[in-house]
Amino acid sequence: MTTIENEPETRELAGKRALVTGGSRGIGAAVVRRLLHAGAEVLTTARSATSTVPDGAAFVQADVRTRAGAEALAAAAREALGGVDILVHNAGGARPHQDASAIPDEEWQDALDLNYLAAVRLDALLAPEMRERCSGRIVHVSSAAVLTPIGPFLHYTAAKAALENYSKGLALELAPFGIRVNTVSPGRVATPGGEATREEWARLAGGPAQVNADDTTPLGRDGRPEDIAEAVLFLVSDRASWLTGSNVIVDGGEFPRG
Repeated sequence: MTTIENEPETRELAGKRALVTGGSRGIGAAVVRRLLHAGAEVLTTARSATSTVPDGAAFVQADVRTRAGAEALAAAAREALGGVDILVHNAGGARPHQDASAIPDEEWQDALDLNYLAAVRLDALLAPEMRERCSGRIVHVSSAAVLTPIGPFLHYTAAKAALENYSKGLALELAPFGIRVNTVSPGRVATPGGEATREEWARLAGGPAQVNADDTTPLGRDGRPEDIAEAVLFLVSDRASWLTGSNVIVDGGEFPRG
């Protein structure tokens, strides 16, 4: 996958209205830029006010971890966009711990709220409007780490595993209404947030902070946020018109399949 700068401006999403959660930095910001470049009108959100929102996107501050936050965001999207044709759930994350037994109850709940239930709630609020139009595209951003869950991140990967199971079921439920639901699972992507998490994990484990991507990834490099954004663009475009209930793993071949 190439970066946005090398892509022709196809405008294939012209006239489409997109909501992207967690779109102020990293993968989310790359998704926002890619959808804008393809012609979509985009609203994005983050938990705190920020000056890093990509140019051309509208922004609303919202905490999607709560039902009230999801309701406020859905209302803001209707007001700003007039409706949502494309919904991309990118908000997520969790901090590592020494092992699974060290993860406190409140962080298990927070991981579920942010990485799983936020998508469930926002889908429930916006999918009925897609059903009325018999058209819609939903993408849930999971993690390839689900394929090899480990104790320090078990609250995160368990929540993402639930998200993937839910996505498959929702795809089957909404398919008769012309709504496609797919998942993208990134591997190791070079973002400031990802690097900070890996450094904290290394500190807890007492090992080196950096791992050479050549040693872990068959394609020999870390992913770029644009690699994930390109997969999202494909899934929400008409080029993927016969694709629903799928999980696209974008990880440079790092994680084992099946």
